[in-house]
Amino acid sequence: MKLSGRITEMKQSPIRKYYVYANKAKAQGKKVYCLNIGQPDIKTPKAFMEAIRNFDEDVLEYAPSEGMPELIESILGYYKRYGMNYTKEEVLITNGGSEALTFIMSCILDAGDEVIMPEPYYTNYVTFISMADGVVKPLTTNAENGYHYADKDKIEAVITPKTKAFVIGNPGNPTGNVLTREEIRMICDVAKKYDFFIIADEVYREFVYDGKDMTSFGQYEDVADRVIIVDSVSKRFSACGARIGSIITKNSELFSNLLKLAQGRLSCSTLDQIGSAALYNLEPSYFNEVKAEYEHRRNVVYDELCKIKGIVCEKPSGAFYITCKLPVDNAEDFLIWLLENFDDKGETVMFSPAEGFYATPGLGRSEIRIAYVLKETDMLRGIEIIELGLEAYKKR
Repeated sequence: MKLSGRITEMKQSPIRKYYVYANKAKAQGKKVYCLNIGQPDIKTPKAFMEAIRNFDEDVLEYAPSEGMPELIESILGYYKRYGMNYTKEEVLITNGGSEALTFIMSCILDAGDEVIMPEPYYTNYVTFISMADGVVKPLTTNAENGYHYADKDKIEAVITPKTKAFVIGNPGNPTGNVLTREEIRMICDVAKKYDFFIIADEVYREFVYDGKDMTSFGQYEDVADRVIIVDSVSKRFSACGARIGSIITKNSELFSNLLKLAQGRLSCSTLDQIGSAALYNLEPSYFNEVKAEYEHRRNVVYDELCKIKGIVCEKPSGAFYITCKLPVDNAEDFLIWLLENFDDKGETVMFSPAEGFYATPGLGRSEIRIAYVLKETDMLRGIEIIELGLEAYKKR
């Protein structure tokens, strides 16, 4: 029996595939500081569980395929606070941001259509594009330039007649880049000129630092028919297990076809939607403390990383990730060595090697992504172990 070429050519997640080594380390009694995955330790707001506990129906029925009205209404109110006015016919509830991206790629891509993505990128984008028989067109960046990609000439250089979309994480995962208003305007103009979709992954919208403002692609009315916003409760409210995302679009033709896929998978979890509606109804002040905590962690982690000799690192402006270049030839080999052969006082560390965040062969081999999602003392200890590990690794 033969499996599809599509699935056999897909690669494992470069974020999760190293757990086999981490689990072995834990089985040996080592403590592993997990800086590899965006699972925050910030407490989920109590409103989520309270809303579920207050749910009292005789039958747990299917929810509407497009999403429960109370959740959609709460999302509309949330966007209105950002000056973006949508209707209930422009919001589709999905099983997390992942299903949102899967649906979008299935709706807009034919076999061989190209999707531009700045590399390094969120690795699962490739999975969703591959599922739709699309092709990744990388827009290459580098650590020395702070992973900057909003350059009109560079963007136009990778556009071809097969270009169908530009996927943009803003704020970005894994680099923490945040686009300026001028950069977003430029990308919108290029999208109009060459007639492609802008898929704006804005799940980290609240986490922009240093007093900078977050500008959404949804704030530009002249490209409303080509902007598709992907959103989620996972990071914003530290509710990764809720698996509630959304697609926001004013393109009615796209929406009606997205709904076909939503109807095919029936519905999202009723209870998760009820809890998520309560999250979106939280006062905006909820984010003040959370944002301040992430910004503090960013500052601490960045300062500690900069003490490591030979590292190339620029302070990110948003999200909760730092991507940097280590003074090693192969970050994957270094990580596996850390988990299998190294510990300091019975402790070691786990991060994400960044080569898997690139489409261009050979790039990112010396780079890593760190998620600053743990409390300050744990983050400091994790970076300390990386530094100690580097010293020992070079002396092997």
